[in-house]
Amino acid sequence: MNVLELHYDVPGDDFTRAGEASSAIKNKLKQMGISPNVIRNVAIATYEGEINMVIHANGGTIDVAIDSDAVTLLLKDTGDGIPDVELAMREGYTTAKEEIRALGFGAGMGLPNMKKYTDEFELTSEVGKGTEVKMKVYLNK
Repeated sequence: MNVLELHYDVPGDDFTRAGEASSAIKNKLKQMGISPNVIRNVAIATYEGEINMVIHANGGTIDVAIDSDAVTLLLKDTGDGIPDVELAMREGYTTAKEEIRALGFGAGMGLPNMKKYTDEFELTSEVGKGTEVKMKVYLNK
């Protein structure tokens, strides 16, 4: 299988469009006949990342590479960055404003779920410059 590469721009502060990229990726994986379990894991991890970009970073990009071994996701933003990554990785920790939480977002499960539903997870963030998350879900487990 050749590598299929996809690119998505995630608009910031637009909850009406939040989830479009993860839905498009999910549909593409379905068309390719990828296993439902892999699709579920990719969809959850991607959606969580996409929502984080909308809430915290004024948007960003998602690049996807699909090959015969895995789905690799690279999420990048130029937001404020994460001052304490270890703290941000704790379930339930959130910096989302009250109005975001009132909409049902910002429960502090985004980053933990991204790690939980992927086989490889790497987060780098620099305050004032942004955040990059690389995730991989293997096709054959």
